[in-house]
Amino acid sequence: MQRRASGRATRRGPGQIMAPSTRASFDRWRVNIRPAGESRPACKPRVAVRRLRAMDEETGALGPIPLAFRRIRGRVPGPGVVFLGGFHSDMTGSKASHLAAWCAARGHAYLRFDYSGHGASGGRFEEGTIGGWIADAAAAFDALTEGPQVVVGSSMGGWIALHLALRRADRVRALVGIAAAPDFTEELIWNRLPPETRSLLAREGVWRRPSEYGEPYPITRALIEDGRRHLLLGAPIPIPVPVRLLHGMRDADVPWEVSLRLAERLESEDVRLVLVKGGDHRLSMPADLDLLTSTLAPLLQQDRA
Repeated sequence: MQRRASGRATRRGPGQIMAPSTRASFDRWRVNIRPAGESRPACKPRVAVRRLRAMDEETGALGPIPLAFRRIRGRVPGPGVVFLGGFHSDMTGSKASHLAAWCAARGHAYLRFDYSGHGASGGRFEEGTIGGWIADAAAAFDALTEGPQVVVGSSMGGWIALHLALRRADRVRALVGIAAAPDFTEELIWNRLPPETRSLLAREGVWRRPSEYGEPYPITRALIEDGRRHLLLGAPIPIPVPVRLLHGMRDADVPWEVSLRLAERLESEDVRLVLVKGGDHRLSMPADLDLLTSTLAPLLQQDRA
């Protein structure tokens, strides 16, 4: 689940989206895009986006919690690419950055962002839930992309990508999962906790889980309980689009069998699972990144004239 430690959430960064409160209904998003660093207007939200670089990265703001993002506008026909990062990760990681350079060089539209409580975004990590982060993804998808998209989800991002495909079926044309971790809060955290830790979590509302990637990070009762409202592997998943799943067989965080179960649950007939025998959870070695782009490239050709 965890891929790399992220710093404390801050308003600084390449750009900001403002996401609404996680208590809001999933589809009730009020869009307000404005330059990063600009004070929140007291009047009705207005659109004001500024360009940062020649490669056409942009910044803005959406809702009351600032979400950092980077966007590249496409120059070629065909779907854009949306990257969804993992639990306690951010958009500066190796896979997200590699895809940014790859898409920019080939003219594909590309969006990456930090969920609330992650990376350069606002909010507190311990207040986050799966449902809230799904809502962040939907807000960014709706406000910052146009037309069909191929969604790439890493670890927890694979779980969020599935929900995004279910809710935005008219625009998600294909999915790529990298060590996808659907249902991880239940199957890979709660089900593995000893009774004393479960009792502590129920009593105090938070448990700090040791991490190989940095300081211990909080697992909250709210995260576990909300995760149960978004479980997918217990029933067929009505996603009909092409799905590509990449998973390392030496993944110590998310067993590769999770991707096999996911492939079986998906209703799409166009599902392929690639197992990397020596691959770990991150799948960020040069050969792994090449595998990612070679898997993604054919999915971006489907809408070309």
